[in-house]
Amino acid sequence: MLRKLEKIFMPMAEAIGKNRYLIAIRDGFLVSMPLLVAGSIFLIIANFPIQAWMDWLSSIVVNENTGETLASMLNKPSDATFTIMAVFAVMGIANSFAKQLKTNPLFGSAVALMSWFMLMPYLIPSTVTVGDATGDVMVKGLSLGWLGAKGIFVGIICAFVSVHIYAWVEQKGWVIKMPAGVPPTVVESFSALIPATVVMTVFGAINLGFNFANTNAFQIIFDFLQTPLLNLGDTLGAMVTAYIFLHFFWFFGVNGGSVVGAVFNPILQTLSLENLEYFRTGVGSGHIICQQFQDLFATFGGAGSTLSLVIAMILFCKSKRITELGKLSLVPGIFNINEPIIFGLPIVLNPTMIIPFMLVPTMNIVISYFAMALKLVPICSGVNIPWTCPLGISGVLATNWVGGLLQIALLTLGVFVYMPFIKTMDNQYIKEEAEAAKQADEDDISLDDLSFDDL
Repeated sequence: MLRKLEKIFMPMAEAIGKNRYLIAIRDGFLVSMPLLVAGSIFLIIANFPIQAWMDWLSSIVVNENTGETLASMLNKPSDATFTIMAVFAVMGIANSFAKQLKTNPLFGSAVALMSWFMLMPYLIPSTVTVGDATGDVMVKGLSLGWLGAKGIFVGIICAFVSVHIYAWVEQKGWVIKMPAGVPPTVVESFSALIPATVVMTVFGAINLGFNFANTNAFQIIFDFLQTPLLNLGDTLGAMVTAYIFLHFFWFFGVNGGSVVGAVFNPILQTLSLENLEYFRTGVGSGHIICQQFQDLFATFGGAGSTLSLVIAMILFCKSKRITELGKLSLVPGIFNINEPIIFGLPIVLNPTMIIPFMLVPTMNIVISYFAMALKLVPICSGVNIPWTCPLGISGVLATNWVGGLLQIALLTLGVFVYMPFIKTMDNQYIKEEAEAAKQADEDDISLDDLSFDDL
């Protein structure tokens, strides 16, 4: 089985490994990995699934003027990492791509961020109330949505195009040359002036075109990704389709939860409210598909149900790269945070992992749906349970002890689905580590090899 998978996926992985655009995306996302791991720690502390703990954090006011609480302060590290992750991605991708094009990576990152911000809308719709009158206004500022997951895809495009233009102008020799003796930093700064100006002009023209069309690049991309999801409803087919799209977007580095959730979550939340009313009053009917079904039974450990993958990495893999990442990702995974796996393994643009990454959540959804349809497991009550609540506990709170057992069974099944795929990667990494160790040994100089007989 492993040999067949290697024959199928390894050529694809090697082709991707040699593509400079995909290399830039892969290495660029790794820039945010240590920040995401650090942010995950604070996110777990701030949202630890004990209501008394969260209430206590919310009751401690640390700034009376602004109303900031200890809870909001503990959420700041996650806001400074997860919420603006696209900024780090654009910077990292441009830096990596600039190195491959043999140009200055620092200025490559700078022009990429500049071009990305030039296309970004600076107006945020808001509602203002003055007295008894309420009106909609446009407030000048930057939307955190565009700085986060919703803006990554545009950022990738901007990174490639802007660095390409910058390198092309530089290769043409259209740079300001300084006389000998000028400090290198000054020389580099003046050399970047004309290429950066050309990039700014090009993206300024692009932005002008979008404005003439009364839209912006960010909204067009976002709407295009949403279009296939507009007609989804509250059925098993809708749930499966939504999650196929969700994980397909994640494969390309786009936060599928944000894209799909913008359309699908309002439906799920409405169904959850109806479930809550049904359990409280007995009026109406309950729904299997709802927000809690998605949060608690579709995935365990985050998108792709990667807690199963983490366990498979720890139990069955031997390469240092995979086992160390698995150990590092276990605690965040228990609390349904998996960015270290998504961008660290990575899942993004990894053809070896795309099949189980999409298959395991789909399997979880189908099995859970029929378990509830056959009344083997109660449907979710609609009670809002924090998404960071570990499996087992969350299943009991949402349904009963049978729901907790179902979660554990699905987690275990997912481990064995992921196992052959991660073993394929593991075998490749073991070979690479062995070759690296052998090369290091050959490069080492031993005094035993020295002889004075030839002197």
